[in-house]
Amino acid sequence: MSDHEVETFESADAGASLTYPQQAGTVRKNGYIVISGRPCKVVDVSTSKTGKHGHAKCNFVGIDIFTNKKYEEMAPSSHNVEVPNISRKEYTVIDITDEGIVSLMDESGNTRDDLFLPKGTDEAEKLAEIIKDHWQNDKEMAVTVIKAMGEETISSVKVINDTKA
Repeated sequence: MSDHEVETFESADAGASLTYPQQAGTVRKNGYIVISGRPCKVVDVSTSKTGKHGHAKCNFVGIDIFTNKKYEEMAPSSHNVEVPNISRKEYTVIDITDEGIVSLMDESGNTRDDLFLPKGTDEAEKLAEIIKDHWQNDKEMAVTVIKAMGEETISSVKVINDTKA
């Protein structure tokens, strides 16, 4: 390598992959799989018998974890499918703005102001209403943030303690 050739590696994250390969035959119901580029929770798996050309096929039905849209995919059971790396983290709600931005604090005391109240599906809208209602009633609450494939959203809420006892 000459002096003017410099290798540069640009990365916006800690280097963790968004997905990992897993053999299709080992993916089970309530597991996760990437279908059509979306992270999905597997709600049904059916496996066909080995055919004339030697591969049993797995038929997956998955629900997108962010949009609740239904997806289907078929893959030979011996081939690899992509499985999303999913992380869940709990935060305490410290503020909700009029625009719907939720300020959160983790157990280490770090804060973040980059998430909005959930929206887009009926369940997300209901969850947003519950969070707003708890906030207006001065209830201390914790939310679970689910993150997969570069997307994240608030997936659940629980009241920690009721300050208006």
